[in-house]
Amino acid sequence: METTHRTTEQQKPADQRRRELLEAADRVVLRDGPKASMNAIAAEAGITKPILYRHFGDKGGLYRALATRHTDALLAALRAALDAPADRRRRVESTLDTYLASIEALPQVYRFLMHPAEETHQAEQGFDVGRHSAPVLRRMGEELGQVIAERIDLGPVGEAQARIWGHGIVGMMHAAGDWWLGERPCSRQELVTALADLLWGRLAQAGDRDGAPGF
Repeated sequence: METTHRTTEQQKPADQRRRELLEAADRVVLRDGPKASMNAIAAEAGITKPILYRHFGDKGGLYRALATRHTDALLAALRAALDAPADRRRRVESTLDTYLASIEALPQVYRFLMHPAEETHQAEQGFDVGRHSAPVLRRMGEELGQVIAERIDLGPVGEAQARIWGHGIVGMMHAAGDWWLGERPCSRQELVTALADLLWGRLAQAGDRDGAPGF
């Protein structure tokens, strides 16, 4: 049976095989969240677990591929919010809302990326993703810091200041969003407004870089 699977797999382009496996993994994550296992993903993809390991190496490799896939999509959405034709306050609120809307729409994916499994399967433990979540947040912080450095005039220490702001804003969004998603103490719009109010003092004062699209 594995020989048949191997022949079928080898007939497909590598990027197509990888995309199909990631789509199968996404379906399992949407169903199982952080309890998703390699066994379940292999079964969903209609292959054996050794074939899945050959594509991604181990559970950590598959997690990183899924994290990149979803982080790429989220960063593209955040950049679109920052590029919207609106004043800075509305763009800030839109960016915060884009992040919160994304974790609200796919809570199981969010929990898979940011929380370790709390239960185990009989045959295999769920993904231990807690130790992998920091690089996802770090990448988002660096990306946002770069956007801030490109768009806001922060003076001679602008690059360092922009990185501080980028990681600080991402940390705030993550911590507040994680708490909000679990407890739902207020509406999403109320949380967006409160977070924007917290950020607004220094953001309101900083000027745009000459020739930049604005923040």
